[in-house]
Amino acid sequence: MSRIGNRILPIPAGVNVEILASEVKITGKLGTLNIPFDSSKIVVLNKESKIIVKRNNEEKQTKMLHGTTNANIKNALVGVNEGHTKKLKITGVGYKAAVSGSNVNLNLGYSHPVSVAIPQGINVTCPQATEIVITGADKAVVGQLAAVIRSKREPEPYKGKGVMYSDEQIIRKVGKTAEGSKK
Repeated sequence: MSRIGNRILPIPAGVNVEILASEVKITGKLGTLNIPFDSSKIVVLNKESKIIVKRNNEEKQTKMLHGTTNANIKNALVGVNEGHTKKLKITGVGYKAAVSGSNVNLNLGYSHPVSVAIPQGINVTCPQATEIVITGADKAVVGQLAAVIRSKREPEPYKGKGVMYSDEQIIRKVGKTAEGSKK
């Protein structure tokens, strides 16, 4: 009984869905995404502007693919219609970010600036020097770019400096001197 796999996905207005032999091609105002699936285990149907994902058998691998395929198609439907967004914030003295061409330039306290390439189809903006907003149609690529930028200086628990997601909570630790002197 897969709740996620059995979801019926409505197709938004302005989105075109084409089901091929082993992939689903979804086209919308923000681009085109191809979602592959194993056609020997999963069946994808388009009935009355709704997408239905069914599985052919009850094997464990097929059950796992059932929910994954449904979730990937749902993410693509949302992505080509509305887009996906990740926001990062930078904390630290002198830490900042700027977009130049197809790169994100980061000053993160190292002796050199760090540059991260922006993949095709992804839009990156810096409304402030300490904020990065990543938008795009493909949820996996948006999340991967955000994770790569965050990995350049992960937030540390003592002062909270580094690159973090805007909704991330850092669990702070007390330093050695804060515990009190033992005399």
